[in-house]
Amino acid sequence: MLLSEFDYTLPEELIAQTPSEKRENSRMMHLGVNNKSIEHLHFFDIVNLLDENHILILNNTKVIPARLYGFKDTGAKIEVFLLKEKGNKEWEVLIKPSKRVKEGTIVRISDELSVEVISSLPDDGKWLVKMIYEGDILDILHRVGNIPLPPYIERKMSSDELKKLDFERYQTVYAKDEGSVAAPTAGLHFTQDILKKLADKGVEIGYVTLNVGIGTFRPVKCENVLDHKMDSETFEITQETADLINRAKQQGKKLVAVGTTTVRTLETAYKQFGEIKACKSASELFIYPPYEFKVVDKLITNFHLPKSTLLMLVSALAGKDFIFKAYEEAIKNKYRFYSYGDCMFID
Repeated sequence: MLLSEFDYTLPEELIAQTPSEKRENSRMMHLGVNNKSIEHLHFFDIVNLLDENHILILNNTKVIPARLYGFKDTGAKIEVFLLKEKGNKEWEVLIKPSKRVKEGTIVRISDELSVEVISSLPDDGKWLVKMIYEGDILDILHRVGNIPLPPYIERKMSSDELKKLDFERYQTVYAKDEGSVAAPTAGLHFTQDILKKLADKGVEIGYVTLNVGIGTFRPVKCENVLDHKMDSETFEITQETADLINRAKQQGKKLVAVGTTTVRTLETAYKQFGEIKACKSASELFIYPPYEFKVVDKLITNFHLPKSTLLMLVSALAGKDFIFKAYEEAIKNKYRFYSYGDCMFID
């Protein structure tokens, strides 16, 4: 399977730079997989498409303010992008421009936080650093950090108004457990009102936690898709959610996953244990056609980048030809793409 098979051309103006005015007003393309139908709706219409025969599973991870801007003592400006906490105040990070730093370089972020470069890592441009601070690191990050928007949302040192918007909207309304450096963007369309309306219709709702890593931004680079290795991402399934899923499956209900991160959490758990059970584990699962789904029946997801593992995942669920037909239709109808964009319901 070749990477070039998952390429398409997207006009730049369709890359959403800001969220829709209201979360639930995003457009939603409804794909009927069995009869290959395409319907143009809005996200608030999801209430009419789900009922007591469905369960909804969402990823409640919370995005940390992982993008830090600081200066060396020479005055050179440095960006530090936090990826993963390693313990003992050490973090795996990306640094830009990396040619300006070396082992022992100190980057001053604010009066209460500095970053000391320890060493470069062999893994694709990553660095190991030590954070220098007193107190609680998450409290400090909320004061001095920036929301880590993906690179196709072009924000430099943005205005306070824009920064406030990103802090609110690049986060789901049900976000709970901090640990992600990217939002599970399919969930950005939900409001508490939509969740209540679904619950009132008898849709049971459960949550998993997968901490989204930088791999979500990274393009596949090898032409043979099978040579690609996924970044490891930690996840947790509670006993309550495991019981909900197993009970619903026994009753013949359909599981609707919100976002590709939820899909990979559930399918990884099934692959590891042969069932859905309460667990804390990690996923490196790469889903591409003709993957056979064991847990997930339907999916709410945004429109994904060309040549991305996410596009391959939705192609496995809906069929590659049908997905590419849907993407052509979305471009023709000027849907908004990527993290702050519109979504589709693969039904």
